[in-house]
Amino acid sequence: MRTTTPDTPHIRGRWRLAGSAAAATAALLAAGLGTAAHATAATATTHGVSARTVAAQVAKAHVQYEKAGCGATPKKGFAACDALRVTGGTTAYMEKQAALKGVTPKTVRPDAASASPTGYGPSDIQSAYGLTSAAASDGSGETVAIVDAYDDPNAAADLATYRSHYGLSACTTSNGCFKKVSQTGSTTSLPSADSGWAGEESLDLDMVSATCPQCSILLVEAKSASDANLGTAVNEAVKLGAKFVSNSYGGSESSSDTSYDTSYYKHPGVAITASAGDEGYGAEYPAGSRYVTAVGGTALKTSSNSRGWTESVWKTSSTEGTGSGCSAYDAKPTWQTDTGCAKRMIADVSAVADPATGVSVYDSYGADGTGWNTYGGTSASSPIIASVYALAGTPAASDYPAQYPYAAAGTSALNDVTSGSNGSCSTSYFCTARSGYDGPTGWGTPEGTGAFTG
Repeated sequence: MRTTTPDTPHIRGRWRLAGSAAAATAALLAAGLGTAAHATAATATTHGVSARTVAAQVAKAHVQYEKAGCGATPKKGFAACDALRVTGGTTAYMEKQAALKGVTPKTVRPDAASASPTGYGPSDIQSAYGLTSAAASDGSGETVAIVDAYDDPNAAADLATYRSHYGLSACTTSNGCFKKVSQTGSTTSLPSADSGWAGEESLDLDMVSATCPQCSILLVEAKSASDANLGTAVNEAVKLGAKFVSNSYGGSESSSDTSYDTSYYKHPGVAITASAGDEGYGAEYPAGSRYVTAVGGTALKTSSNSRGWTESVWKTSSTEGTGSGCSAYDAKPTWQTDTGCAKRMIADVSAVADPATGVSVYDSYGADGTGWNTYGGTSASSPIIASVYALAGTPAASDYPAQYPYAAAGTSALNDVTSGSNGSCSTSYFCTARSGYDGPTGWGTPEGTGAFTG
């Protein structure tokens, strides 16, 4: 329940485990594989089925989901993950597959797992964000770091399963593509295992693979979900050479945030992304840090437009949707020029997060890890954006890459999201999409890599 007024910049208390996502449509791509094909007219067909017919079917998508086991309300000084796991219903991807085959759609089983993917795959993500060409040719030599808490013992094996299924090149410890370390950099003295955080880690690793398949991946596991340990893990990721660091977690803002900024998140020359949160309107940290790119969430749908996709603000209810808001503590970065918020405004950009239009993840560890699952939440959008930065190339040594999308604002390098809201607020753009900048989606979603380079 919210403990402050609707227009407060503070985060609410975290909502309980259950929810249902709004209807959404899916991509016109078969099984998340192959070359992207835009639906340029309502009569465009895939497998002999019109785009209009498929869209009508997938509009029926409706799912139930729960917070991942790492998403419980954190105590002061700790963070929770921003991952949502689909537990029932039919995803947009499943509805699309059924429409293409002319059969009744299957449903997600109560244990949430499936023998095959039930959410968007790599080619869906690459098509939606204009990344198909970049994903095929760029990213080699770049390392995207994932920072999470606790150990996922099956991380390497699950990553291998995901990449093999989608025909991506192997990314293993032995070939130097994948590395897992503790917050001190140890490869052998790792934190205790945790099933909930393992699901989060699988989501993050799979989204890097989907978006930048040629990137190397560094997983840094903090020994707990405390702000200090997670921040220490960020520092370790940078120390080990990562120029792109994704953080899919957050907690309530506090007066300590400005000190955390300089201790953990102030890394010029490094693109650091952070999830905006999953509880609707309200600010979260570290998304509120002026040194990170705050990433909001959208519902991603097929369209008969030239892009082939359309997006709106992800919102299921007043307490279920992408986060946004005006920070209570962090100073406004010089490149952020909206006038309604005197301090740091969340978000900067956005990507898919609605569980009904969720992404496929393979996770085999513990209660949350039973094979193929569909995940949503801004835990999906943060590693996607970190990986787009990686596709765009290494940032200049003195730059804070959060400013890059602002230089491209209003250009074709970003898909402006102009519909939807994530709650109630007295300053409209804090919670409602509009043309240009708004809180829930920032300047929009990627259309290629042009908005993510200096």
